[in-house]
Amino acid sequence: MKVNRVKVIWLAMAVLFAMTGAVHADSGAALTKEVQASITSGKALEMLKQGNQRFLSGQAEKRDFLAQVKQTSGGQFPFAAIVSCLDSRVPPEIVFDRGIGDLFVARVAGNFVNDDILGSLEYAARVAGARLIVIMGHTECGAVKGACDSAQLGLLTATLANINPAVNSVQGDYSPRSSKNKEFVQAVAEKNVELTMEKLRDRSVVLRGMLDKGEIGMVGAMYDVSTGKVEFLE
Repeated sequence: MKVNRVKVIWLAMAVLFAMTGAVHADSGAALTKEVQASITSGKALEMLKQGNQRFLSGQAEKRDFLAQVKQTSGGQFPFAAIVSCLDSRVPPEIVFDRGIGDLFVARVAGNFVNDDILGSLEYAARVAGARLIVIMGHTECGAVKGACDSAQLGLLTATLANINPAVNSVQGDYSPRSSKNKEFVQAVAEKNVELTMEKLRDRSVVLRGMLDKGEIGMVGAMYDVSTGKVEFLE
């Protein structure tokens, strides 16, 4: 019985990939060290854009998460690090359609950075090899609204103070300058992303050096809680 030559070739390639762990970056399997090494910051950004598009179209990759747990038990090779808000409506792994071992994610109300988060990002980029840092805010952000209203509540007061620079930096004829004004809230949320990126460069010598050498990239983004779409502020 004759065997289709093309099928034999494809079978051989499949066996080779299984043996070497050379899994394509957009497949449902966990990333390998070899795949991570081949990803540039530009490719990482494109992977996130494509993932969000899959999420929006309802065509998410099929993933065996338990299999990914086993695949990543001996090491992790994420391609990007995301700083996002604590908001329950903004899960980065889901909205970017990624699996276990793909992303480092730091979440805090108001998606700002402090020394602890910056240190974590230094680990993500310098030690673990992430190629892209994303600072992602979102629409209808409760933390931003609280900062706009100068909310006072226990330790949250100090947390929201990290967003005050954005509140004070927004110029224009916004009236009122409070959470009741959706345009003002959106402007503050976007300014907060911008200032957070500036703070990252100013505070972290390690990350600034990597950015200047082109070893990593950084981009701002805004997530729309009403549509699920991520707009990158390039």
